[in-house]
Amino acid sequence: MGLSLNIDVSARAFYEPILVTDFIAKHFNFRETSRPLSDHDRAKVKKALKGIKVELTHRTRSFKITGLSVEPLSKLSFTLDDKRSQMSVVQYFLEKYNIRLKYTSLPAIQSGSESKPVFLPMELCRIAEGQRYSKKLNERQVTALLRATCQRPRDREISIGQTVTRNRYSSDGLVKNEFGIRVEEELSFVDARVLPPPMLKYHESGRERTANPQSGQWNMINKKMINGGRVEFWTCVNFSSRLRQDLPYEFCRQLIEMCLSKGMQFNPNPVIPIRSANPSQIENVLVDTHKQSAAKLGNQPGQQLQLLIIILPDTSGAYGKIKRICETELGIVSQCCQPRQAAKLSKQYFENVALKVNVKVGGRNNVLHGAVPLVTDRPTIIFGADVTHPQPGDDSNASIAAVVASMDWPEVTKYRGLVSAQAHREEIIQDLYKSHQDPKKGLVHAGMVRELLISFRRSTGFKPHRIIFYRDGVSEGQFNQVLLYEMDAIQKVL
Repeated sequence: MGLSLNIDVSARAFYEPILVTDFIAKHFNFRETSRPLSDHDRAKVKKALKGIKVELTHRTRSFKITGLSVEPLSKLSFTLDDKRSQMSVVQYFLEKYNIRLKYTSLPAIQSGSESKPVFLPMELCRIAEGQRYSKKLNERQVTALLRATCQRPRDREISIGQTVTRNRYSSDGLVKNEFGIRVEEELSFVDARVLPPPMLKYHESGRERTANPQSGQWNMINKKMINGGRVEFWTCVNFSSRLRQDLPYEFCRQLIEMCLSKGMQFNPNPVIPIRSANPSQIENVLVDTHKQSAAKLGNQPGQQLQLLIIILPDTSGAYGKIKRICETELGIVSQCCQPRQAAKLSKQYFENVALKVNVKVGGRNNVLHGAVPLVTDRPTIIFGADVTHPQPGDDSNASIAAVVASMDWPEVTKYRGLVSAQAHREEIIQDLYKSHQDPKKGLVHAGMVRELLISFRRSTGFKPHRIIFYRDGVSEGQFNQVLLYEMDAIQKVL
């Protein structure tokens, strides 16, 4: 086919070009902007605005926001050129520009340095157009972005075609005359096929023992998990203030009934009482729940909290914090549930949550029915690896390498993952293999691949006879370099 030009439509979040007063009212739900901000609200607004470029509505000038004034606009003043007199900012704008400021109880936008600050009224500053929003989007923003960019294949094809027509590659003098390249405006045709979906196998005690997915969809009706997990010690914490007082108890009761009906073993009694808590005390509540359960179970080997069911706060943004505390600090397996879904007590929702819980406690929901080529015939481990880099413009934070590997055979449904921080924007995974010299043991081998291979043998009783390694995120120019280094690292482990 020769050279090909790959074109796609992409989307990115940008700041909305509106007045700063409208921005804070909209994004922080401040209905009354005539009142002074609390210290907490001021800190939130400062964090959101810092680094944004604004344009003045009364002059053709732009500034970059460096902070907010501590005092409200009504209390700000500056020294005049005579070095003796003081003038308030409110009075200055009235006399200089005949502008009577309305939101004088709000802090002023600060630009310039700390030693020579420039204070600007929020109501006279408009966010400059075309600025990327590089911070993490909240749940509402993600939903809005997906809604705006989701296109049917035919509509996407039309959008790409319009882009090609606008770019006019074939009439571009540099492309056509200097390089002698002609770009067709029609899409290329390639041979393709749709692979048949694999048959799924469920437990023999269910009324239906197999499932044949249609268009990527199937359900658990009349089916049971192939291997139901066991939950003996659990509890629940509700951080939602809108739910009825008795609803968390009913929610857990129906969820447990669903888990039992699908083949799990689940103790219906929590190890410590179900509780509701203030979302402002998330960390303290989670730590306290961990301590209480440990005290109740007596810190005996194998006797620990296996599952913490969490009904999330009504406002978004707490999920990441909860997962960080539970998974990385307390070592608790958690299942988070949205309060609006919990309130419905929906059978379908319970079914979906039960599938997640089963996998988290060591069970398996289904396996492939029949043999898998290049996997079933001999013990095989499947690896997946990728490196995530910091956002553009970040020149200091580490890149994060992640490696996962299958932990069962021949079904290949369980996996274990490892992560490792490495040098900034380094694409080659540094910790696949590493070694160090021990005074007593001599050369000691280590690394993520070795650790996962040992886990595979412990889990299956076999050494893998075959390794399948999927590596994502490598450009064509780096592929050979990454292949040589990482293949060598894997061979050193073997």
